[in-house]
Amino acid sequence: MKLNLGCGSQVPDGWINVDYALGARFAKLPFFRILNKTIKIFNMDWSQNIFIHNLTKQLPWDNDSVDVIYISHALEHFSKDEGYYLLGQCQRVLKKGGFIRIVVPDLKYVIEKYSNGELRANDFIKELGINNSKNRISIKNKIASLFQFQHKCMYDTHTLIEVLKEIGFFSESKQPFDSDIMDIETVELENRTKNAVIVEGRKM
Repeated sequence: MKLNLGCGSQVPDGWINVDYALGARFAKLPFFRILNKTIKIFNMDWSQNIFIHNLTKQLPWDNDSVDVIYISHALEHFSKDEGYYLLGQCQRVLKKGGFIRIVVPDLKYVIEKYSNGELRANDFIKELGINNSKNRISIKNKIASLFQFQHKCMYDTHTLIEVLKEIGFFSESKQPFDSDIMDIETVELENRTKNAVIVEGRKM
């Protein structure tokens, strides 16, 4: 059993693709899919084949029942405590020797851009993925803002490795598509690995 948590638009065959975004939930409603094609509230056409689950809640799988968990650009949308809880749930449901692979934006990369003068101070917060803008005027933009997720916690490689170790994983930094997960190329997207932290853990 392989879980793709916070899957977004990436819903490969052979994986249980899980999300709780409003887009994923509304995609179950045929009339909304038609409406979205007309007014484009969402920037993507959410698949109807997504398992809906709130990842801040207990994962609905038994202890030691899952072989692989993949989380790409999702963990940063949870607070520090929420993220720690989710990773603890992943540790619970994974079989001994099972793998978890996490991809998140690299905080160090953003800070280095600012330190090197490539990023202006007033753009720093925006680059972190935190939207503090009040310039939403149109009704369409106001509705769209309800469906957008901002970053609540950021990671660098060292921090993410240490968090996984605390929870009970042997963890190490990885390069894109370098993985102990045999079919990683079915779920990992190249453009999501750029300027990102990639850490893989094995349940001990």
